[in-house]
Amino acid sequence: MRETVSKSQFKPHALEYLRQVEKTRTPLIITDRGRPVLKLVPYTEDPDEVLKELRGSVLKYEEPTGPVGLEDWETLS
Repeated sequence: MRETVSKSQFKPHALEYLRQVEKTRTPLIITDRGRPVLKLVPYTEDPDEVLKELRGSVLKYEEPTGPVGLEDWETLS
């Protein structure tokens, strides 16, 4: 299945694209003049499923409220 489709291509085949997204669970980006305008994604009952892509991508800081870039200030002097 394609990952992107133009509005003009989507319109006459909308039902076919809807079925493909439902079957493959792969999102479809709909474009207007080459610019993404809509994203068609499969429905899910589990809101945590959407966050699975983000798991493991967040950095852990030991001192999240501490100053950042102190070494950079030293170099500017």
